[in-house]
Order: sequence, then structure tokens, then C-alpha cells
Amino acid sequence: MTLTDKTPIKLHNTKTRRKEVFTPLKVDDVRMYVCGPTVYDRAHLGNARPVVVFDVLYRLLRHTYGAEHVTYVRNFTDVDDKINTKAAETGRSIGQITDETIGWYLSDMGALGALEPGHMPRATDFIPQMVAMIEDLIASGHAYAAEGHVLFAVDSYTQYGALSGRTVEDMIAGARVEVAPYKRNPMDFVLWKPSTDNLPGWDSPWGRGRPGWHIECSAMAHELLGASFDIHGGGIDLAFPHHENEIAQSCCAHPEGGFATVWMHNEMLLVEGKKMSKSLGNFFTVRDLLDQGVPGEVIRYVFLMTHYRKPMDWTAEKAVQAEASLRKWYALAGEAAAESDPSLVALAALADDLNTHAVLSECHQLALAGDAIALRGTMELLGLFGPDVPDWANSLVVDMSVPTAHLTAARESAMQSKDYSDVDRIKSALIAAGVEVRMSKSGVELVPGPDFDPAKLENLT
Repeated sequence: MTLTDKTPIKLHNTKTRRKEVFTPLKVDDVRMYVCGPTVYDRAHLGNARPVVVFDVLYRLLRHTYGAEHVTYVRNFTDVDDKINTKAAETGRSIGQITDETIGWYLSDMGALGALEPGHMPRATDFIPQMVAMIEDLIASGHAYAAEGHVLFAVDSYTQYGALSGRTVEDMIAGARVEVAPYKRNPMDFVLWKPSTDNLPGWDSPWGRGRPGWHIECSAMAHELLGASFDIHGGGIDLAFPHHENEIAQSCCAHPEGGFATVWMHNEMLLVEGKKMSKSLGNFFTVRDLLDQGVPGEVIRYVFLMTHYRKPMDWTAEKAVQAEASLRKWYALAGEAAAESDPSLVALAALADDLNTHAVLSECHQLALAGDAIALRGTMELLGLFGPDVPDWANSLVVDMSVPTAHLTAARESAMQSKDYSDVDRIKSALIAAGVEVRMSKSGVELVPGPDFDPAKLENLT
């Protein structure tokens, strides 16, 4: 079941500021580039949002055009001052840090159900291509060398600012830019910078150095996708200056192409209504949540509850709701065969600029209707259902509120009468049923163990 001409994919294009019918440059070669992480530490929850957003788009494109006709590139920035700083602080090599962090990243994103892109280039593997692009920019008058640096001349590209919708004058007035003596214009940005002996560096026509951040993605995208491709994505925080600079240097270095046709950006993430911050104590990584027992499918579900172009608020309450819904869905959809077809309603909603909230609503309707096949197919399309029902969804969920209330009331009464016989009776019954009883000054906690038998608690009063 695929999309028809009557139900085209529509995507909001940041550059044109409107939702447009998606028409790939080649229907048998759909190409997408998404900016990946700088690999120096664990991915925090905000880092995971674009992964999930563009994984859903990747799945939709594969479903529509065929998996063999979609190319997805997401890079790793493995040369960066943050990586250099961590190496200096820990005494570990840069290679050890980046290799370990990439492994963490792929494991954590995999736990969220994200498919691995077809290409995951590391910046350090494309230094020659970056040097060649910089040479072309200098030769065409769009860049200049100064004091071991090479800078892009912003005023040489008349369309600079089209993505963000701001003029260069406004950017200079409102931006915090590095004003260095070798810059001709305060907005000129670094393509190449010198490296000291204790920092990573490569030989170049301008001396030993390393690339600026923006040139990495332009060089890798051109090498793997060509001078023109279909979609470029990332978080809204990258729209300026990173993506604005990518467009400028790419279009100037390869005027025969148009770089990306569609630009897509996901909004930022909040935690319990506030911006995630270590100072507020609400900063956590994906691994933190996984280690706390929050399943990856639950994290993904919570992300999908909010449209990608709206700020997303992570709350503990949403995670509880997501887990409850998923348990019900898995119980039903687990009966259907893998690779089932999604419902047409869900497919149309996803094709409408990735309206994942509407697709989740459709899942609820399918579950109420008992349509296991369409429910499984729709969950698969969202990346919420892999080959099998996850183990956590098969585990027993026990409502211990009633026995907890009984024991709490008996305990409070005993503290007044000094007669603990009723407390001992209830505790004995709970223990016999396989429940661990934990009592402290803060209250009562009942934890069902592996041998829990709910039948033994039916007559507990």
C-alpha cells in the first residue's frame, strides 16, 4: 500500500516558509542529508529529537519510493574543539573518544527504534574534499586566505540570508560574531584554521590546520549526494548560522547545482515545561532514561505526540501514558504478521508534513476497532514496532494500589492501638503471594517479585 497521486507527500520548506508537495529530483533516487552529532559525549534528549523526526521521514520515503531508491546521509563531526578539550582533560586520544561516543550514539538511537542511515560519514575521512572545495571558493573569489585562516566572503553571495530571512546588516547588528583582524567583514566565517602541534591538523595550501565546522557538511553532502539533492534536515538551532553558511559555500563552490531543494527543521525540546539545563537539574541523556527503565519505544512515542515543528515538552506523565498505550497496542498488534500494511488514514496523516500526532490518534482508533493488522502496520511505519513485541511489553503490570492502601491503613491504626496483628497478617499474605514489602517512615511500597501470584491476593482485606 503506497501513496497515490491523490495523497502526495507535503513537507514544510523552511526556505520558502510554506508547505509544499514533495517532488524528488529523481523518483528512483531520493536523497536526504541530516546534520549529525559532534561526538564528544552521550546524546542528550534534545539531540535525539531530530533523529526520531527524520527517521520517521526516512521510513515514509522508503515506504513510498522503495527502500532501494532512498539514500539517507547523517554525518559525525569528529574534529571539533569540544573533542580536543575532552581529550586534554581525560588524557585519552581523540580517536578513542570519538570511536566510543559513536558507538554510544548508535546504540542509544537504535534503542529508540531509529534505522541507521545508508551513509554515516566522519568528517575526518573527507578532509581532501574539504580542501578542494575551499580551493575552488578561493579561485572563484568567494573566499580568501589570511594569517593561516581561510574565510568565506559573505558579501560575495548575494542570496546570503535567504534561509533565515534576515539581511546581512541585521545579522551583524544582532549576532555575536568573532571580530578578528584578518576578517574583511564581521560576518565572514571560517573555512580553514591553523592547528598547533598539540591539536589535530592536516597539511593544506594554507599550512597545517583543520576545517571549520560548516565546510564539513557541504563537502560530505556533495561527495555522497551530488551538487543537488532533495532534503536537508536538522534542528532549528542549526538554521543559522550553520545551514545558512552551508548554502552559501555550496552554491558558490558548485553553481551548477542548487544544493538542497527542501529544508526541514524540528523545534527544540523542553523538560516539564522548562528549557533543559544542568543548572535546573532537568538535563539528562537518552542513556539516563534507558537506564532508569524507560523503554526506547516509550521515549519515541512521547516524541511523536508533538508535531516536529512545535516545541516538544517531555514530562513523566506523558511517559506513563505512552507506556500504557503501547502495552495495549502490543497485546493486540502482536497477533498480526510482521510488515503489515498501515491504514490509509495513518498514511495520509504522515504524508501531511509528518503529522505524527494524528497517526497516534489513528492507532487508538484501530486498537478500539480491534484491527490488529492495520495497527501493526501503522506502528511499524512509525518505528514503534520491530520484528517482535519488546520484552518489557510482555512483562506483568500489577496494580498494587489496593493492597498498599490496606496495609497503610492497618499500619496507621496499629500505631495508635499498638496492636500490629493485622499488619502482620497482611504482610504475611503479601509475602506468600510473592510481593516484597517495604515499609519506612515515608510510607509503604509493594514490589511484585518474579514468583508473584495475584490470585493469592484476591481475598485480602
